[in-house]
Amino acid sequence: MPASYAYLGPEGTFTEVALRTLPETATRELVPYVSVQSALDAVRAGQAEAAFVPIENSVEGGITTTLDELVAGRPLMIYREVLLSITFALLVRPGTTLSDIKTVTAHPAAQPQVRNWLSANLPDAVWESAASNADGARLVQEGRYDAAFAGEFAAARYGLVPLETGIHDAENAQTRFVLVGRPARPAAPSGADKTSVVLWQRDDHPGGLRDLLGEFSTRGINLMLLQSRPTGAGIGNYCFCIDAEGHINDRRMAEALMGLKRICLQVRFLGSYPRADGDTADVRPLLAGTSDQEFVAAADWVARCQDGRF
Repeated sequence: MPASYAYLGPEGTFTEVALRTLPETATRELVPYVSVQSALDAVRAGQAEAAFVPIENSVEGGITTTLDELVAGRPLMIYREVLLSITFALLVRPGTTLSDIKTVTAHPAAQPQVRNWLSANLPDAVWESAASNADGARLVQEGRYDAAFAGEFAAARYGLVPLETGIHDAENAQTRFVLVGRPARPAAPSGADKTSVVLWQRDDHPGGLRDLLGEFSTRGINLMLLQSRPTGAGIGNYCFCIDAEGHINDRRMAEALMGLKRICLQVRFLGSYPRADGDTADVRPLLAGTSDQEFVAAADWVARCQDGRF
């Protein structure tokens, strides 16, 4: 396996900046790819050890291209996550003024984060999507567009200048990135973990989603992300991408996953990994029976009953 990490490129993306916060990148070759799909496919093909891609932002929620690849492609597993605060700069070729800008570009996920600024400052500019924010900067360098929303750090790399900086519609906006590899044994619990799964219902019926969520709630497991994605099997057919507090080695999480496996058509385990924010799971003190110790005690009691030792 090559000692390399694939990431959503080209050079100068927020993805690259977030990736370089991981200590192990000092011993890895970092290889940019033109899309999330191509980065993940490099891992599936054995051309890269892992891929680093965006999966969620605090303004628009889950990034559908990444979620769909994890849902539908050959199985992969999340090993790490990184949170990065995001602000944009408007990058232009030297000499360009605000009144010169007729076309702007960036990754589609950037548009909701700068929409109000764009409406107030460039109401007549035409938006065109790019494969990434850095790729948008490259296209401005080539003269394809007048301006790009990207990280200010990308300006020098593409011979551009930041006409405006600190652009964001939402204060404290963040994007979550994940390091994805081929399936293997999850790392041991860190004490502050999350578990990601994809769930498919057996059939569409009243209370179906409640049944799925009940496997978590009755065990005191808090959900951090819930997003539906179409399965491609027709209108109204969806699967559910879920992030939940806790690790698969926690008894309550393991029992929840076993319950889901019993009632779902399919469950895809996407990994248990340390939370980037370091927060520990919120075990509700008023909901009795949700600690690992209580799950172990209950299992021991059942075993004693089966042995006639109750």
